[in-house]
Amino acid sequence: MTGLLEITRIGLPTGVTLTVQQGGPAEAEPILLLHGFPESHRTWRAVAPALSRDFLVVAPDQRGFAGSDKPEGVEAYKIDRILEDLLALADALGLKRFTLVGHDWGGAVAWAAALKHSDRIARLAIVNAPHPLLFQKSLIDDPAQRQASQYINAFRNPLMEKGIEAMGLDTFFDKTFGAHADLSQVPAGERQAYLDDWGQEGALTAMLNWYRASDIAVPEPGEKAHAPLWTNLPFPHVKVPTLVVWGMKDKALLPVQIEGLHDLVDDLRLVMVPDSGHFLPWEHPEPLVTALRDFIAETPARPD
Repeated sequence: MTGLLEITRIGLPTGVTLTVQQGGPAEAEPILLLHGFPESHRTWRAVAPALSRDFLVVAPDQRGFAGSDKPEGVEAYKIDRILEDLLALADALGLKRFTLVGHDWGGAVAWAAALKHSDRIARLAIVNAPHPLLFQKSLIDDPAQRQASQYINAFRNPLMEKGIEAMGLDTFFDKTFGAHADLSQVPAGERQAYLDDWGQEGALTAMLNWYRASDIAVPEPGEKAHAPLWTNLPFPHVKVPTLVVWGMKDKALLPVQIEGLHDLVDDLRLVMVPDSGHFLPWEHPEPLVTALRDFIAETPARPD
C-alpha cells in the first residue's frame, strides 16, 4: 500500500461491513483513526493525508455511519459491539498492535479499548472525548457540564428523527456544527458529503442509537441525582502511553473533563489547543498532527 489514501469495503465476522479509508507505507507503524458523531472517516480529512506519509493509516466509518452497515436496534450499538468491530478490523488487516486515535464517540471507543484490550493498543490518543468515569461524575457534580450535555437526552428521544426530518438536514447541519465551529472551514463538497451520508435510509436512527445504547446517565438540570454505584468502585487505570489533545473552546465537553486524568492514566501527555472547539481534527489539524508525531516519536512501541 502506498501513501495514497484509498477507500475499501471490509466485511467483518461481527456481521457488518465497514467502509475504510487506508493509506501509507505497508510496513510502517499502523494508526487507527476513529471518528465521532455525526461524521465519518472524513473527520480526518486533513489529518490522515499528513500522517500517511510516514504511517499506515486506517480510518473506518464506524458501524451506523456513512458508508458502513447500519444494523437495526439499539443493542447493536453497545460499546462491546463497537469494540468487536475494532478488533475484527485490526485482525482483518493483520495488525497485532496499533496506535489508536479517537475523537468524540471514537474517543469513547478508544478509552474502552485501552481499558479492556491493552494488549492490542500500542498507544492511545484522545481528541475531545471524556474519560468515562470523569464524564459520569461531572454529569452529577458539575452543573455547567450537566447543562451542556442535555443534547444527549434530546438525541435519545424517540421523536428526534422526526424532528430532524422536519427541520431539514441543512438546518441540522448548521445547528450541529455552527454552534461549535466556523462553518466557512467546511467546503461545499464536504457539506454535501455530510448531507448525503445523513440522507441514507436508516442513517439518522443508526447514528442516534449510539447515544441510546450508552449507559451514561444525564440528569436534568437542577434534578437531585446520585452518582451510579460503579463510579464509587475501584476503576482500572489506563496503562498504555496516552496523549490527550483538547480544544479548550469545546462547548459540549467542558475543560472539567481533563481535570483528574493524571489519577486515572499512568502515562499521560496533555496538549491543550486554546483556540479550537470540539471539532479539532478539521478545525485545527496542524497542532493535532504535530502532537501525534511527537507522541509517537517519544513512545517507541514495545515489540509484539
